[in-house]
Amino acid sequence: MKKVGLYFGTFNPIHIGHLVIANHMVEFSDLDEVWFVVTPQSPFKTKKTLLDDHQRFDMVYEATKEYDKLKPSNIEFNLPQPNYTVNTLVHLEEKYPNGYEFSLIMGEDNLKSLHKWKNYETILEHYNIYVYPRISNGVIEHQFKGHEKIHPVSAPIMEISSTFIRKAHKIGKNIKPLLPPEVWKYMDEMNFYR
Repeated sequence: MKKVGLYFGTFNPIHIGHLVIANHMVEFSDLDEVWFVVTPQSPFKTKKTLLDDHQRFDMVYEATKEYDKLKPSNIEFNLPQPNYTVNTLVHLEEKYPNGYEFSLIMGEDNLKSLHKWKNYETILEHYNIYVYPRISNGVIEHQFKGHEKIHPVSAPIMEISSTFIRKAHKIGKNIKPLLPPEVWKYMDEMNFYR
């Protein structure tokens, strides 16, 4: 049984913080692989600042191709929008009925709002959640503290955001060290976020 951690995000663009966390998850937890699930449109985000779905998927592909245990996934591209995580999980179970055990990977900030997710009880009943630390406000709901399905992983705290990268790039700052080299090259050639 292959244990796969699902790391959801718009990855707009994917940066070294994402890679550090995903790699930490496969190296220092019992996960065998991490799949970067590129989300076409979050119910909580507007689309105007998002690059095309396939361009973001290409950047994730470029960023992960050197890592055997990290994979890009476009599984959500063909699901009705706006999509919810619970629907993606059902879809993955149907597509991979054997040999895979799926879990979620999320930052502590997301755990603090998990009680607002659609069908979060169902998710918790059937899936493990691996949580990495984030500096964030708010509190973790009492029901999630010490929950048998929630596994804190002491990954490095990565306070780099795609929003910061886009804004800095737009005003001509050098953000090259924050990106995997292949992503920087792709972004630069395609003239993204200028």
